[in-house]
Amino acid sequence: MKLRIVTPLSMVIEEDDILALRARDASGSFGILPGHADFLTSLSICVIDWKRRDGARHFCAVRRGVLAVREGREIGVATREAIAGDALATLENVVITRFRAEIDAERSARIASTQLQLSAIRQIMNHLRPDGRHRATDFA
Repeated sequence: MKLRIVTPLSMVIEEDDILALRARDASGSFGILPGHADFLTSLSICVIDWKRRDGARHFCAVRRGVLAVREGREIGVATREAIAGDALATLENVVITRFRAEIDAERSARIASTQLQLSAIRQIMNHLRPDGRHRATDFA
């Protein structure tokens, strides 16, 4: 099989002679072998693990993404960020922890932004009221 892992800025992995691949989506861990049916799934933050015909194992941490299998012989992964490495422990401990921390920070920033937007909308609604009265809960 052929494997390609791409980000918006680069081709991270492009390899032929893949014997087997493992990854993780929302339903859990899964494997791909030659001849697999066409398949499309959304990956969670995970380490993709594949074995070449020569027996060598390789790894790539991905920050979510989409995995597609075509015609049982091509595997493509499109992801926002990918870091390849040969040490599984390092990828799992350092990279995955960093990816999760970045996602948590992004989530917190989105929540804060939404709260600011809602507060601004409340203020605008107070000024647009015909009676000009304010309720105590309008500023919470």
